[in-house]
Amino acid sequence: MTVKLKIENVSKIFGPRPKKIIPMIEKGISKEEILAKTGHTVGVYNASMEIMEGETFVIMGLSGSGKSTLIRCLNLLNRPTSGAIYVDGENVAGYNKTQLKYYRQKKIAMVFQHFGLFSHRTVLENIEYGLEVRGMSKVERQKIAQKHIETVGLKGYENKYPDELSGGMRQRVGIARALANDPDILLMDEPFSALDPLIRREMQLELLDIQNRLQKTIIFITHDVNEAFKIGDRVAVMKDGKVEQIGTPEEILAKPASNYISEFIRDIDRTKILQAENIMMKPFGLVSLKDGLNVATQVMRENGISSAFVTDRKRQLQGIVTIDQAIEGIRHKQTLEEVMSTDVITVAPDEYVQDIIPYVLESKYPIVVTDEDKTIRGIILRVHVLASIISDSTEETELETEV
Repeated sequence: MTVKLKIENVSKIFGPRPKKIIPMIEKGISKEEILAKTGHTVGVYNASMEIMEGETFVIMGLSGSGKSTLIRCLNLLNRPTSGAIYVDGENVAGYNKTQLKYYRQKKIAMVFQHFGLFSHRTVLENIEYGLEVRGMSKVERQKIAQKHIETVGLKGYENKYPDELSGGMRQRVGIARALANDPDILLMDEPFSALDPLIRREMQLELLDIQNRLQKTIIFITHDVNEAFKIGDRVAVMKDGKVEQIGTPEEILAKPASNYISEFIRDIDRTKILQAENIMMKPFGLVSLKDGLNVATQVMRENGISSAFVTDRKRQLQGIVTIDQAIEGIRHKQTLEEVMSTDVITVAPDEYVQDIIPYVLESKYPIVVTDEDKTIRGIILRVHVLASIISDSTEETELETEV
């Protein structure tokens, strides 16, 4: 994957002499002591990370962790005290006014927590505002705005005003306005925190759907660990202005880098975060239709299993055959295709564990993870689902041993 944005040793200190504060931080003096002694506030210190093109990258932390300060450094609403910010390999931290104007109009856009809509403008007029500022003709900008109205599911609301919309709908307008400029990078600073829980969940799913279609580079800020792990391809956890850990949700859950991270993720509902591809195992004991029942029994014997999944030459799932079916079929001189069962439950790699649990409970066979073309990616046993719910790795090992 291509690195779209690289943050290199970025610090942001608020106060009259910010550069004088960095040596104090290097000596291990806390941000509270620095504030008390100097009146300077440490927003971010020595943050480094790489964000890939087309990635949804979440920066997560509690209030005061520095996450919002950092995201505002990326569009230079906060000028970094030190460090570099590379976008497509170019350091934007030193941009002049002309370069900065182009950067904000063409490269990067922001969706704010409290919508930031113009109350006197309609939905259409709000969305086209950035294009209007750029001097685009009315016909052209309305055409673009209308396209993004449909992207966020607001067709039919073009002439409504913000006070006529629900909170979720207003945030959709904010997203559409940001998308209208066709930015490479979309910054989202706790965009759903002002919404009630039900609308918030709907907007999370809407964002995932939009990202699946548009493949923007999204940097998303939140204090909600469940939201972070649901939305993010990777997550950076911040504390006291510093980056504590960066990784995929699965990596952070499996190997928290510190006690702080462990505490932070303690109460997370793993079934809403982990997906089928995170808990599946490589398929073993596969049998091809061309192999026949004698080969099927041999494969099961060699692997110590009582059933085997049947595929075609392209490794696409066809069914499952048990050892009893195979032996009975051999006795009656039947083919593998005649005796195998086809009632195999399949799930997509990105299906969440919470949605897989009912299948596991009702199925007498393992669950098969397949691509859209039915190619087998992996299998899920009941023990995998149970183990994914348990946070302690020792308990997981013991559970697998017992099963």
